[in-house]
Amino acid sequence: MKKIEVKVEEGILAGEEKTTRMIFRGVPYAEAPVGQLRFRAPVPKHPWKGVRDAVEFGPICPQPDPTSGFYGREFYTDPSFPVPGQNEDCLYLNIWAPLAKKPGGYPVAFWIHGGAFDHGWGSEMEFDGDAFTSQDTILVTINYRVGVFGFFAHPDLHTDGIGNAGILDQILALRWVVKNIAAFGGDPDRITVFGQSAGAMSVQALICSPLTEGLIHGAVRQSVAGYDNGLGRKILPEDAYKTSGIIMELLKVSTLDEMVRVPAEKFVEILPALYEKTGGLAFGPVIDGTVVTQDYDQAAENGTIQDLPYMIGMTENDITVEEGEDARNSRFYKGIIDWAKLRLKNSRKPVFVYYFRRKLPGDDAGAFHSSELWYVFGTLDRCWRPMTPHDYKLSSAVIEYWTSFMKNDDPGKGWKPYTEEEQFVRSFM
Repeated sequence: MKKIEVKVEEGILAGEEKTTRMIFRGVPYAEAPVGQLRFRAPVPKHPWKGVRDAVEFGPICPQPDPTSGFYGREFYTDPSFPVPGQNEDCLYLNIWAPLAKKPGGYPVAFWIHGGAFDHGWGSEMEFDGDAFTSQDTILVTINYRVGVFGFFAHPDLHTDGIGNAGILDQILALRWVVKNIAAFGGDPDRITVFGQSAGAMSVQALICSPLTEGLIHGAVRQSVAGYDNGLGRKILPEDAYKTSGIIMELLKVSTLDEMVRVPAEKFVEILPALYEKTGGLAFGPVIDGTVVTQDYDQAAENGTIQDLPYMIGMTENDITVEEGEDARNSRFYKGIIDWAKLRLKNSRKPVFVYYFRRKLPGDDAGAFHSSELWYVFGTLDRCWRPMTPHDYKLSSAVIEYWTSFMKNDDPGKGWKPYTEEEQFVRSFM
């Protein structure tokens, strides 16, 4: 392996140099959130001496085994891409960048993974930056704390936000990129934050947070985004405290000090019982007045989200879309269109809407939730499905649209912004 060194604020990193690109894996952006730092806001990484290797992906936040069921087969059971080791010391990011320098720097795509806020990581097999670097764009993917580790709330933690440690991880990673991406050839003033599912909800939180003002140039939200779509989880501090009280009951502890000493695996083991008591998923960004200060739907109504170029869309067989239903009649789809209309009312910045309709080959799952990820990252070769030449052509088009938006605030190639006069939605079939 040929290595390349880059100096960042904390020290020197040694990544992998390939023919036209460089890859830095497992770059620490925070101190390990362990011991007394568990559940608290992340602490920026301290400087290190010498050269730190950045050629292996870092460990991931402790979480349930993802290898069973439909999504297990889809993303998590290929032996060529084993599930990484789990450790609370998980706050790492990964960078793919072109080798050649460019005046003014390359645009940066900052990816936030999905996973219902209780699983997922930034180096999953479907994520890769080679296709982005070939389009003169830098890709950054991140790990952040999920589950109890990222969203536990307790009154003694209030100075660190309320139940938002995982969102604060994302914000610190974004700040790290703003400070350091120029060393990799990136433009810190042109960072597009994008995410899918819980990652899209994370992007939604970041554009409603005063802590990210001036850090984001544009945003892409893939699925689980929109206005009044039935999926907007308005979690208030009292909700976070109630859920955390159930967590403590299940663990048979009564103080924060005891929670700090609970073995990490216990927080994963209690999740089925927790979900039984909460009636479903329990975690997500909390509107705590500090990290997230606005209700998402109200912010869309009032135009008080960050005024940026946006891209937003869904898949044809996305979650909540009933089997046999035309998704364009669904509340999910209507929420996307209504969100775009609110932006027209409150902003002159463009909104681009898409609808991913390609029914993936290999079974009858259709254009399922998360199916577009293979196409966005150009990783069809890693998928078990019998992809066709059409799929590869479609993936190339999707990548070009996404990266053009990141470069130019416009996906180009005839994709028009959504307007009242011309309600343009780009379909991918």
